[in-house]
Amino acid sequence: MINININELMSTSGVQFGTSGVRGLVSDMSDQVCFAYVTAFLQYLNEKNLIPESKQIGIAGDLRRSTPGIMNATAAACIEMELSPVNYGYIPSPAIALYGLHCHMPTIMVTGSHIPDDRNGIKFNTPFGEILKLDEEAIRGQQISIDDALFDERKQLKQTDLLKDINSDAEKHYIQRYINFLPRHCLLGKRIGLYEHSSVARGCLKIILEQLGATVTSLGRSESFISVDTEAIRPEDTSLAKQWAQKYDFDCIISTDGDADRPLISDENGNWLRGDVAGILCANYLQADIVITPISSNTAVEKSRLFKQVFLKKIG
Repeated sequence: MINININELMSTSGVQFGTSGVRGLVSDMSDQVCFAYVTAFLQYLNEKNLIPESKQIGIAGDLRRSTPGIMNATAAACIEMELSPVNYGYIPSPAIALYGLHCHMPTIMVTGSHIPDDRNGIKFNTPFGEILKLDEEAIRGQQISIDDALFDERKQLKQTDLLKDINSDAEKHYIQRYINFLPRHCLLGKRIGLYEHSSVARGCLKIILEQLGATVTSLGRSESFISVDTEAIRPEDTSLAKQWAQKYDFDCIISTDGDADRPLISDENGNWLRGDVAGILCANYLQADIVITPISSNTAVEKSRLFKQVFLKKIG
């Protein structure tokens, strides 16, 4: 057995806590490191009596090359804690978090969000949603013991097939939420471009848009991971959107970042409206009086004078 202090692991492994989970270089995220972080999270849940009677833990991931291996390490940690990992497949971060809330079940999302493919991460959700800073501090303070016999000399798991067949319930629940909420055929007659790249939402977004009546054209699908940041848009994505808008006469083009928790939408001319700007427009449309947003948000949220009060908060 190996005894590991998570605070010390953060210092020695190069894999650090960020917003709602851990991130690092794939080269640093050995199965043993990932297993240790997940074990610490599960041990914390157990201390707080947040493990459901079913003992199920939902697992999902994005489309990075390294994600399946980290999902397997996550499942291994669950099994060692005598819990039941459920494989919900490759779906958006909000989809797995939402389903966890719906089922009162902890969930884990393997994703590096919008950062490059040589990096990845693990997001932790309690049955009540994303972990908060107080949760993070408690997880970092965990002292865990893991069986080193599970791993080879490279600290990789000997067993690589621990996740069962994909359960599609979480993805179906996510899709149906939008179809039920929005008016029937509200997008009828609209021509929408879907910039798929390597977004994990590319499949479910197309279903949602078509079910709401839109004519959807898939664009830019990639089998390798592309780092699309909805705030720092790449010059090539700016150019592509304008070309597509001119060619297809779209009403808009939509996309997301890698794990689909950040939206990206263009106008009819292919001019991207970054996530912060889209958020301002949505809040204004909903007639919000008060906006609470991270301190890193676009200053337009204050300068627009659209809201009675704007509260800027620490990230995370």
